[in-house]
Amino acid sequence: MDNPLQTSFLTIVIAVIVFLIIIGLRIAREYERGVIFRLGRYVGIRGPGLYWIIPLGIERSMIIDIRVRTIGAEQQETITRDSVTIKVNAVLWYKIVDASKSIIAVENAGSAIYQLALTSLRNIIGQHDLDEVLQERDKINALLRQGISPSTVAGVWKLSVSK
Repeated sequence: MDNPLQTSFLTIVIAVIVFLIIIGLRIAREYERGVIFRLGRYVGIRGPGLYWIIPLGIERSMIIDIRVRTIGAEQQETITRDSVTIKVNAVLWYKIVDASKSIIAVENAGSAIYQLALTSLRNIIGQHDLDEVLQERDKINALLRQGISPSTVAGVWKLSVSK
């Protein structure tokens, strides 16, 4: 016969193991990825779907949304090459290409791409005359995309700018 003390101890151990398994389960939706850090060091990307991390603070999961995001830039007042002050509105579409790089390389990817886009917009508008700005929007959009891309897609941020 089993000792009742051994049976209760075994029951407690099994309950603790089941509890640890359950609290370590995570779910990432189809459009999310979990960036995993073990004791502060990058381990990998998990998801979509059900995955498990080591609980009790040993592993941490940061969920990143990889869908296309839009940012509406507030009206920017800038000066053209022919010294005309104009007000420009802009909308930025971007997508996170590599979830781990967007977490590790930059603190806030959305804010960083927004600030970079506004700075590039003011610089590009400043290089063109008012007539060019009004007539060649597609050219300015292409120049803006080229100005942002080295820091984002080809660079370390791993973001893709669509429009």
